[in-house]
Amino acid sequence: MEKKYKILVTNDDGYEANGLLSLVEALRELDDVSVVVVAPANEKSACGHSLTLVRPLRFVSVGDDFYKLDDGTPSDCVYLSLSAMYGDSKPDLLVSGINRGSNMGEDITYSGTCAGAMEAVLHDIPAIAISQVMDFSNPAGDFTLAKKVIKELVLKIKNGSFPLPPREFLNVNIPSDVSEAKMVVTYAGYRVYANDAHLHRNPRGEEHYWLGLHPLNFSARVGNSGISDYEAIEAGHVSISPIQLDMSAYKSINRLEDWIK
Repeated sequence: MEKKYKILVTNDDGYEANGLLSLVEALRELDDVSVVVVAPANEKSACGHSLTLVRPLRFVSVGDDFYKLDDGTPSDCVYLSLSAMYGDSKPDLLVSGINRGSNMGEDITYSGTCAGAMEAVLHDIPAIAISQVMDFSNPAGDFTLAKKVIKELVLKIKNGSFPLPPREFLNVNIPSDVSEAKMVVTYAGYRVYANDAHLHRNPRGEEHYWLGLHPLNFSARVGNSGISDYEAIEAGHVSISPIQLDMSAYKSINRLEDWIK
């Protein structure tokens, strides 16, 4: 019997998210593929690359090869899956998503979706993070193009090879409101941030805040050739960025050495 290609799936929107269910549906349509899903029990958007160290975690089966991790993060899901479910036999690929909302530019550092991919490549497992630019007035979302893209990428990896070296992953962003789009290789853009905290008071007069979703504002990254993820999305293309975990600022090393002296 031919050995099946093993894919581990996680996300940060929670195990019931439409993006995750669409992703699983797409991957299970592929031949000779085994899909195991381990996703957070609750939404963990913007949790970053965090692990849970102060309380125990528990797998809860919610379907065939489908588990939620009780109050776990995406990094927890990957880390514990490798330890408890795979042992010495690693999955061939990790796919994290499909996230409800984009993950471009420095938002990657906040993203639980990208963190799931980060955790995988730390364990020498090729990984893809995939996100869908969304109109948040439509809670269900249309993941048709995202499903098509992820199937194409997974087949290309399965039947060939992963295109990146160790400790790098593919960060994929899908434009909204298009049914067809070409794939464009991009770099992570320069996100322009604003403070979008909203003050409210409860009936007792106690203050509390909601952190809002500020608009997707980007600017050019000086000195870079090519196209940024945001520019690709604005043009209606699928953005595919190679992301590395090495955050050393190599261009600043000589300057820092001079400053220390």
